[in-house]
Amino acid sequence: MTDLLMTPVLANIMVEKLGLLVPEIILFCATVAVMVLGGSPNAAFRRSCGTVTLAALVAAGVAALVHRPELIGSPLPGIMGFAKPLIAAVGVLLVLLVSGTVDRDYELSLARTGAKFQSIRTNRGEFYAFFLFSLTGLMLCTTADDLIWLFLALELTSLPTYVMVSISSARSQSQEAGVKYFFLGAFGAAIFLYGFAMLYGEAGTTLIFGPEGTTSIASVFAAQTASGEGIGMIGMLGLILAIVGVGFKIAAVPMHFYTPDVYQGASTSVAAFLAFVPKFAGFIAIILLLSTVGWLHGDSGNALPEVLRVLLWIMAALTMTVGNVLALLQSSVKRILAYSSVAHSGYILVAVIAGPHAGDTLAGNGLAAVLFYLLCYGFMNLGAFAVLACLQKRTSAGEIEEIETVDDLRGLCTSHPLMGWTMVLCAASLLGLPPLLGFFGKFFLFTSAINAGEIALVVVLGINSAIAAFYYLRLVALPLLEDPDDRTREFRLVAIPSRRLAAVLSAASVVVLVPFVGTLMRASDTATRFDESALVSDAESDPQTALVTHDADE
Repeated sequence: MTDLLMTPVLANIMVEKLGLLVPEIILFCATVAVMVLGGSPNAAFRRSCGTVTLAALVAAGVAALVHRPELIGSPLPGIMGFAKPLIAAVGVLLVLLVSGTVDRDYELSLARTGAKFQSIRTNRGEFYAFFLFSLTGLMLCTTADDLIWLFLALELTSLPTYVMVSISSARSQSQEAGVKYFFLGAFGAAIFLYGFAMLYGEAGTTLIFGPEGTTSIASVFAAQTASGEGIGMIGMLGLILAIVGVGFKIAAVPMHFYTPDVYQGASTSVAAFLAFVPKFAGFIAIILLLSTVGWLHGDSGNALPEVLRVLLWIMAALTMTVGNVLALLQSSVKRILAYSSVAHSGYILVAVIAGPHAGDTLAGNGLAAVLFYLLCYGFMNLGAFAVLACLQKRTSAGEIEEIETVDDLRGLCTSHPLMGWTMVLCAASLLGLPPLLGFFGKFFLFTSAINAGEIALVVVLGINSAIAAFYYLRLVALPLLEDPDDRTREFRLVAIPSRRLAAVLSAASVVVLVPFVGTLMRASDTATRFDESALVSDAESDPQTALVTHDADE
């Protein structure tokens, strides 16, 4: 009888949820289109794949801005309104950057020889389809309110990237990187999926949170806390495993080992994609999982349960330190940026620990600092990778070689001023030098952690920022202060204008967005305002009610 009564309610929820997926539906339609266009014998149709992808991302971003619904029962109902437009904006720059990644030599060969087109030899349609699938999965993560939904969204984000890495270049290193990335990704997925299974075993439902009257993991944990017994051991262990497994997506210690090899093996444009998309999905997943237990329940008021706080504290400190120390030892620019990506995940984990209600002011909202820093990181990190993707040379064997070592950047502001200054601005912003955008992102991290009372972690963050200055200043000084040598002069700008446009827009963003920092911070704060009533309504009315599953009601 209960199931029959719930059917109209669930039907209404599903109808309302479809309204949340307008951007994703747009991207899916574009995915189908590029798969068809990519296999067309008409060269103009094949070339339109990038244009269709770009148009779809613009349309999805506009749809997310215009239509900003809130997920019913979510403790963070406004997060979609900030995250989806940001994903679309960075996605637009990524589309510009990945242009020419696949099929470039094949298309030139067809144009030169007039040979018959063979669809089996082209990867353009598949590449752009996987590109859109991954961004669709990332957007779906922001709408997840169920463990099954979250798992599928995370894997839809990750699985396409394994193929993108493998086909990103003709070099054997790309295939090797793709295989390594796949197996380690499967290992990470198995860990967090096992954690999800334990959460289901503890709560009796896969629903993370939901509207009033429904049983969810959040309401079960709230009831357990209200009863004085605390969250069950199976549920807590499930959360620990889930967070450690999701750590693979954000390249956090101890799930970071794949990062430098995969980034170096993949083409530069795909490495830029990996540095942002899976990381964003991982942090959204961590926030959703922690919202079931933290910042509301327990003896410590707004704080996370101590076990989870210690776990995240250790992960943050180790991730920052390992990433920065190993970056010091690298001579490859891509490996430096890879370990830099690891370190930045540690920085963001500091704000995750602070949580949304570490203080009454904007500066005390740790989750707002997470979103704002992801915004800053998306633009400035993409610019650094774009410089590497824009400069290439042909070796004596006829192979294309990208910028590899730090010495290849020597005198870049003289030999290629546009690319040189892009690297200078983006590297300085990644370091956090004022008055660039990265400074305000890092400042927001510091203030949120200070407001949360995490002084020791703030000290670790400050020390690591000083360590990072050594290798970031190398990326600034060599292009700006040194003279170009013979090897540097051999590099030429690739004949792909969209890549140069992506580099320029990224570099411009770290300057142009500075006057709008206050507006963007307030927008991130609004998006992460914690709705406590979404978690306590059931527990307050009857703490035992939240412990009863739908199966028990039946």
